[in-house]
Amino acid sequence: MEKEKKKARIPHTYVILFAMIIIMALLTYVIPAGQYQKVESATGRMVVDPNSFASVEANPAKPFDILKAFPKGLAAAQSIVFFIFIVGGSFNVVNQTGAIEAGITKIALSLKGKEMLMIPIIVFVFSLGGATIGMAEEAIVFVPIGIALARALGYDAIVGMAIVSLGAAAGFTAGFMNPFTVGVAQGIAEVPLFSGIELRLVIWVCTLVLVIGYIFRYANKVKSDLKNSIVYDLEVQEKDKGIDLTNVRKMTNKDIIVLLIFAVGMGLLIFGVFKYEWYITEIAAIFLAIGIFSGIASGMGLDDIAKNFIIGAKDMAMGALVVGLARGILVIMEGSMIIDTIVYGLAGAISTLPKSISAVGMLIVQSFLNLIIPSGSGLAATTMPIMAPLSDVIGVTRQTAVLGYQFGDGITNSIVPTSGVLLANLSIAKIKYEEWFKFVGPLMLLWTLLGCIFMVIAVAINYGPF
Repeated sequence: MEKEKKKARIPHTYVILFAMIIIMALLTYVIPAGQYQKVESATGRMVVDPNSFASVEANPAKPFDILKAFPKGLAAAQSIVFFIFIVGGSFNVVNQTGAIEAGITKIALSLKGKEMLMIPIIVFVFSLGGATIGMAEEAIVFVPIGIALARALGYDAIVGMAIVSLGAAAGFTAGFMNPFTVGVAQGIAEVPLFSGIELRLVIWVCTLVLVIGYIFRYANKVKSDLKNSIVYDLEVQEKDKGIDLTNVRKMTNKDIIVLLIFAVGMGLLIFGVFKYEWYITEIAAIFLAIGIFSGIASGMGLDDIAKNFIIGAKDMAMGALVVGLARGILVIMEGSMIIDTIVYGLAGAISTLPKSISAVGMLIVQSFLNLIIPSGSGLAATTMPIMAPLSDVIGVTRQTAVLGYQFGDGITNSIVPTSGVLLANLSIAKIKYEEWFKFVGPLMLLWTLLGCIFMVIAVAINYGPF
């Protein structure tokens, strides 16, 4: 009797990330330590002096540093870790009121027979947020709603997360008026703020078409047979928690009040982000308030609000800890001072290539560096002082260098395991990183290819103003 072949098994996310920490620790014995000096720019931002790179005393990671990377990573990423717990707990309180289910049921019934309209509409809306206010962390709180709506219409958790997160990423990458990435990068490169918007609008449209088409293709497979879902096991597990459109609960006045509280909270959140530059702490505080007031408005007792909050936060534990483990990779690199060496080496590698290839090289370098510097503004502050003068040397415009930065930062945010936003989304969606990678990997290749095409176009048209 022949033995059944064992199905290839992908290691657990924790195993993958811890292995990456070990590999990075070993690389600290190979990559020399180095450092750029930082200076204050005309706008008051601390940026890298591109001519200041110098070797420093080596400080390779010790075996004990590998173990310390996890707790240090949790400390370094504490704002995102606790944000995940608070959002998870607060959303469970709101969810237990039944108002979200009632609202989504109403929307789902109105889309009956027109389910595919949901994908382009939601992707478009969130892309506007990404392109104008740099929506990234702010979109996390909408992931559970996207998933609930997707499931109600016959799709899965991946479709629900994708329409929100990839929608925001599409706008974030095109960034035709994103002050946190394009604005910062253009300021450092000394080109007019939001100049070159015409090409970025074209990029936005092309990116939207690519993302919507990709999600459509996968969604159709899932709709035809749930067994085609990459997260089929999760869907089976969550089946009883889904919305049953054949047994609709009538929306009550309490539901309407809860939904109004939620809408006001979201409006306040967006206003605060745009007007006062609110970030993780303020967003978490707003969502905590939404949870408390929603629970009270629904008639839930204070003890029940607390219990439901704890249950929701407990469900987020695995994903929250993943954020700290992923940050441990950066902790090793920072402690051994090899990040600047990598930036210096990669910048030098593309300086000898032909113009078009150099421009594509800028995108690839920025994509790689986004793995080790996952902050958009942080990546701009680190790399643009180097890439801007480098673009002068190789004969491409500084606007093209900014374009390479925004592609490198925006596209890979949806796949790099060091992205706190991505891991937060996956945590809330209960999707494993390896499952998301299987879904989004081909899209990242297509998206990067699209970016490379636009980099070549930018060189060909001498993309400016300079």
